[in-house]
Amino acid sequence: MLQILVEALAKTYRVAERAPGLAGAVRGLVRRRWREVHALVDVSFSLEAGELLAFIGPNGAGKSTTVKILSGILRPTSGRVEVGGLVPYEERVKHVARIGVVFGQRSQLWWDLPVLDGFDLLADIYRVAPARYRRRRDELVAMLRLEPLLDQPVRQLSLGQRMRAEFAAALLHDPAILFLDEPTIGLDAPSKLAVREFVRRLNREQGVTVLLTTHDMHDVEALAERVVVIGQGRLLADSPFASLRAGVLAERRLCIDFAGPAPALEMDGVTVRARTDRALELAFNPVDIPTPKLIAAITAKHAVEDIHVDEPAIEEVIARFYDLHDAHEA
Repeated sequence: MLQILVEALAKTYRVAERAPGLAGAVRGLVRRRWREVHALVDVSFSLEAGELLAFIGPNGAGKSTTVKILSGILRPTSGRVEVGGLVPYEERVKHVARIGVVFGQRSQLWWDLPVLDGFDLLADIYRVAPARYRRRRDELVAMLRLEPLLDQPVRQLSLGQRMRAEFAAALLHDPAILFLDEPTIGLDAPSKLAVREFVRRLNREQGVTVLLTTHDMHDVEALAERVVVIGQGRLLADSPFASLRAGVLAERRLCIDFAGPAPALEMDGVTVRARTDRALELAFNPVDIPTPKLIAAITAKHAVEDIHVDEPAIEEVIARFYDLHDAHEA
């Protein structure tokens, strides 16, 4: 069942300009100059119920603008948007009752109130029935290990603790759709792992539809099967992540630990990417040279202690995608 529909979405801002210095400020008072910034241009995609979509792109690409339109905060310049059959920015009260939103750099909890008091206030705002609220609250507290934090003011929490509380706050009214805008920004490694595991469980076990924007490509790799890539406000790709990786950077990495010094390896179709005294990292395309054939050729001539095949890091895949797209545009 289609849960999110975006067609030909566009958002244009009118931005004031003035020359630098005092003279520029004075001229700006007399005659204001404006320019248009196209944050989104003809963006279209859809999302099925229960799907987890990663929405990625560089700074200023339009990711947060899209999330704000989908959550009803912004009104687009043109285009069609429906979330669960509602137009978010026209039916906001009904819409926000069915969605949850987590912004990595903003809080919906009250800074000076204990976490539990913030939960109680949100339950009142969303008009959640008391019995349903207590059941959902206790479930989220257990899942996110929030019990020791409930009596602490939000301002006393670490960033990782606050983000766990933010997730609970966004889910107290049991939304069917969750928008996550940079939810792991600034978190340490254990906190990132905890957030990813929670989002995975929420999506896989409870069927919550998730739209995730992030700069952390490990979030994408850990969570999303489908990726939408956006750049300069335009949709650049919409495909399963595996297809994007294969289409952009099909090569593989062969990492070898030798029993002795690493040899000066020269083979057609194979590039040495990194070398240490007793190890090599090789790049190769399995279409040109099959992995078993490459491994057999190396182990036939050299004593090997360990060997494994890796795919390129997701950061490298996305960087290569942008390079290819920029070259095509030029």
